[in-house]
Formats: sequence, structure tokens, C-alpha cells
Amino acid sequence: MTPLALCLALCAGPVGPAADAVDSNGWQSMFDGESLDQWKVAENESFRVEDGAIVADGPRGHLFHETELTDFEFECEVKTTPGSNAGIFICTEYQKTGWPQQGYEVQVNVSHPDPRKTGSLYKTVDRLDAGVKDNEWYTQGIKVIGKDVYVSINGKVIYRYTEPAGVSGPKKLGKGVIALQAHDPKSVVYFRNLKLKDLSGE
Repeated sequence: MTPLALCLALCAGPVGPAADAVDSNGWQSMFDGESLDQWKVAENESFRVEDGAIVADGPRGHLFHETELTDFEFECEVKTTPGSNAGIFICTEYQKTGWPQQGYEVQVNVSHPDPRKTGSLYKTVDRLDAGVKDNEWYTQGIKVIGKDVYVSINGKVIYRYTEPAGVSGPKKLGKGVIALQAHDPKSVVYFRNLKLKDLSGE
């Protein structure tokens, strides 16, 4: 590398993977660490990029990714601040306002008053102990295969939920997207290293 090229590389600083990069294990990067490319904001501008993370900070709003999948694995790192609430919606679809009606929400909540804590499949599988701490990064994973949902915290599966046959209405598994939630003006939650794997061929 020439001295000029080395200088340019060092001055440019660290750059995350392209938002659609796929690694050798089939993981697709969902966030380049710099922009909200491939994401669509609904209702409020409550999301920003800061120090390589997506920050949910402001009035209720949702951030929808563009990739639609049925069977998939999702993983990201999360950091909550005291008293904050957020969520990760799965199998959902873009809507302009309101709480997403399609799919399920996997809760992000360590110390917010809502009793349903991190990892809960909201109002379906409720956990009363987050098992993680505010102001510390942890890994949250979600895997959907057919009618089964596996939720993991820091690489450990904490439960498997099987959707009953004959479920009707919008709250059900099916083809959809991932969405992040900004819950309220007092909640500040950070998401980084977001990635998605297509499992439809397994």
C-alpha cells in the first residue's frame, strides 16, 4: 500500500459492512453503521444513527426493513437505558401510523414499568425477568422456522413458541419484515450489528 493510500484508509475511519452484504455463513448485514439505507421510518422521525448504532429516541415510531422473509434468523446487539422500552417486530408489514398490527413483537425492556421484559413474545410468551442489565450491550436473537419461534439472549435459547394451528387475524407468522420500535419520548434504546439469514431453503 502506498503512503497516500494508507493515509486515505486511516483518515476514512472504520466503516461497517454494506447494508446488503452477505457473508460466507449466509448472514445479510441490515445496517452499514452509517445510514438508514434499506429502512423506512413510519409516523415519527424517532430514529438516528450514532456511533455505529441505530438509536430509537423519541415519540412512538417504527423503522421497517425492506427484506421480506418467511423462515429466517435475526440477530442484533441491544443496549437499553434505564426506564426504556422498545421492541423488535417480526413477520410484520409497513404501516404509516400506530402499533404494527401484523406479526409479533419481541420485547426490549429491562427496567420500564411494563412487566413484560426483554425477550417476551408480547402478550403471547411473557417474561418477568429480563436477565440482562441497562447500559450494557447484549445479543438478542430470533429464529422463525414454519410455525416455531425461537428467542435467544446472548446466544442461549430462552424458549420455543409454536403457533397453534388455525390462527386467524393479523397476529400470526408469515411472510413479512423486521421492524424496530421507538416506544415513547422517555425511552432511548440502541441497536447495532443487525443481521438476517434467509432459512427458506432449509
